[in-house]
Amino acid sequence: MSPAKQAAIDAAAELAKQLAEALQRERVVPRFVDSYVVEHGRHGLQAHAALYRDLLSLLQREALIAASVRAMEIITNDFQPTTKSKPRPMAKKDATEFRRKYLGALARHQKWTAGDALDFQKDFQIYEELIARSGPGRRKAFEASNHPFVDRCAFLLDSSFLEKARVASSRALTSVDELTEQVVATLK
Repeated sequence: MSPAKQAAIDAAAELAKQLAEALQRERVVPRFVDSYVVEHGRHGLQAHAALYRDLLSLLQREALIAASVRAMEIITNDFQPTTKSKPRPMAKKDATEFRRKYLGALARHQKWTAGDALDFQKDFQIYEELIARSGPGRRKAFEASNHPFVDRCAFLLDSSFLEKARVASSRALTSVDELTEQVVATLK
């Protein structure tokens, strides 16, 4: 195996590991849910321990998908093969290969079954397609975001107060994006 291919595999594996660990370490999802509960008095979301754990698990998975899509976007659009070169978009073939290696490394790191890995990849692809359709441009911090993470998390979190949950999910997405950008910056 060539040194360049080995470096790409190592970079993808390291990104998968660092991103998953950063989401756990920084407790983005638990802080998001807990602040929502306090802010809106929705204590019923935490009343049943098993349901609360399931909710956190589902939202953590959504955050990992959003972070993964954002990381792929950053890496493939601002590819810098050497420290002296200007950032440029990665070749489509190389971007596809890096994405495949990243998803494989993430599945190994998370110890997913083949079915879990395929489900994650399918959702990852859905996120990418929906984000591509919404067009380029940064989201505004003060408005609910047009992003699949916001819609899916709001529905999972509190479907009876969907607009309030969308605003809270939009703030959580901002935190996930910022954390992802920090992780990617440390790996460059």
